[in-house]
Amino acid sequence: MKLHELSPAKGSKKNRKRVGRGPGSGLGKTSGRGHKGQRSRAGFSRRLGFEGGQMPLVRRVPKRGFTNIFRKEYSVVNLARLEELSESLEAGTEVTPELLLERGMVRKGMPIKILGNGELSKALKVTAHKFSQSARDKIERVGGSWQELDS
Repeated sequence: MKLHELSPAKGSKKNRKRVGRGPGSGLGKTSGRGHKGQRSRAGFSRRLGFEGGQMPLVRRVPKRGFTNIFRKEYSVVNLARLEELSESLEAGTEVTPELLLERGMVRKGMPIKILGNGELSKALKVTAHKFSQSARDKIERVGGSWQELDS
């Protein structure tokens, strides 16, 4: 292959659309904008959500509820997921947020909450930011322990 043999891929290069250059070009007179109206004028740019002056949908629909700006989002881990993890661990192992992050069970930078969906078969030392009451009971029932971190 030589430098003069290089060429762009087929269909990757297109000619610029030259509008308003006479009837033979196919884009003469109105330059592909149709006739009259707001969109045919120079400088037209549609604002997001603009519906031609009709009351926009976002203003027609009633508003309900509110967003709590102080809401704290948790990365949730159920006991069933801990049970899957415990298959590769021995009893008495400490399950920390770092271990859960390493195994891809939680997202980085989010506090962790352990929920009681599922059952545990091994006694584990579970450390997280929050626990549901049912998760605490089930962890203690199999002889494990739980510890809450400061969030």
